[in-house]
Amino acid sequence: MRLIALLILVIPGIMAALGIKLMRDMLFQILQPPFPFLWLQFIAGLGMLVLGIWFISGFVLYRDRKNKKVSLPFQSKTKETDPSSK
Repeated sequence: MRLIALLILVIPGIMAALGIKLMRDMLFQILQPPFPFLWLQFIAGLGMLVLGIWFISGFVLYRDRKNKKVSLPFQSKTKETDPSSK
C-alpha cells in the first residue's frame, strides 16, 4: 500500500521537475521538440509545475487532516447543525 502511495507522489513530482526544466530552457532559449514557440513551452512548464505542486500539497494536507496533525485554520470545516434553529 505504501508503494502505491509513493508512486502516486513520484509521478506529480517528476511532472513538476519537468515543468521547471521547460521554464529554464525557455529562459536560455532552448526550444524543446513538442513545442513550436518558446512562450508556449514556458506556459506548459508553468502549468506542469503548478499542477505537480498542487497535487503533492493536497495529498499531504489530506493525509495530515486524516491524522489530525494540522493547525486550526487548516482543519476541515464540518457542517454542524445549530440546535437553536430547530
